[in-house]
Amino acid sequence: MGFGQNPTSKRKADAVTKRPTIGLALGGGAARGFAHIGIMRTLLANGIVPDIIVGTSIGAVVGGSYAAGHLDALEEWARSLKPRNIFSYLDIRLNGSGLIGGGKLATQLEAALGRVHVEDLPLKFAAVATEVKTGHEIWLTNGKLVNALRASYALPGIFEPILIGDRWLVDGALVNPVPVSAARALGAEIVIACNVSTDVAGHGTIISAHGKVETEAELLLEPAVEKRGLGKFFSPEKTVKREFFGSAARPGISTVMVDAFNIMQDRITRSRLAGDPPDVLISPRVGRIGWFDFHRAEETIAHGVRAAERNIENIQEAINLLTPTASQPPGAAQQASI
Repeated sequence: MGFGQNPTSKRKADAVTKRPTIGLALGGGAARGFAHIGIMRTLLANGIVPDIIVGTSIGAVVGGSYAAGHLDALEEWARSLKPRNIFSYLDIRLNGSGLIGGGKLATQLEAALGRVHVEDLPLKFAAVATEVKTGHEIWLTNGKLVNALRASYALPGIFEPILIGDRWLVDGALVNPVPVSAARALGAEIVIACNVSTDVAGHGTIISAHGKVETEAELLLEPAVEKRGLGKFFSPEKTVKREFFGSAARPGISTVMVDAFNIMQDRITRSRLAGDPPDVLISPRVGRIGWFDFHRAEETIAHGVRAAERNIENIQEAINLLTPTASQPPGAAQQASI
């Protein structure tokens, strides 16, 4: 017998320490979703690299950008947004099935991401959308990445639905705002969920009195003001914008729709997370950032960084519990944690 390595020692040396498969579930929340950028930056800086990413709405945009290798470009674009140039991405229209066509924003996305397909990404990725007619939850795991992202963030009434195959799709937050279940189904052993709508709608309650009873005079509509001069020829666009965003005296169309959507999303999120809780939940405090406050990206990203930093120890602990040592057979760590 030669002086080779002891067979027992060799088996121990050959045993490769395999960390658990990490899944990231990124929730919807429009401009608040820029917090996902800060969360991802912090996770990566601490060696926590996701194997699976599932996103809903803006979560799909951030997750898809990372998966395609363009997170830097997305962050640079987000930080460059100013209140005056946000309108350049909103092709507002009075006809069709949404107030915003979405073509301009899609062009920007495609210029940044290219014509990459979901199935060609270097990690597992899915964008969650909702089928209009049936209410089915659709996981988009193939086809053009840009189309999957557009479908996932197509907020009903705001953006037009997106036709993929023979299905008209809208925002996935209608059915799965923080897609923990999808991440698990795709093979994640540890799911880190990021909910950017935690403190948006509060916890809800019942109000027995609805407030002051208005008199008939107070309920009369404001008289229309006649436009004079050249202003009357340019008023339609200004009127649409005013009606879209509203004013201090009266909420606009977008405000009413978004507030209603916030309430619905909050209720669905809490219900689904209770039934299928993640291993770690990251909840940035971004409730004071409006859905269309895209110009506050720097502040929002910083909220994401702080929220992730508060959870790094919990994430690393969860990973260590499911990571077998060289002397443990596969699955031993998981049995020990039960």
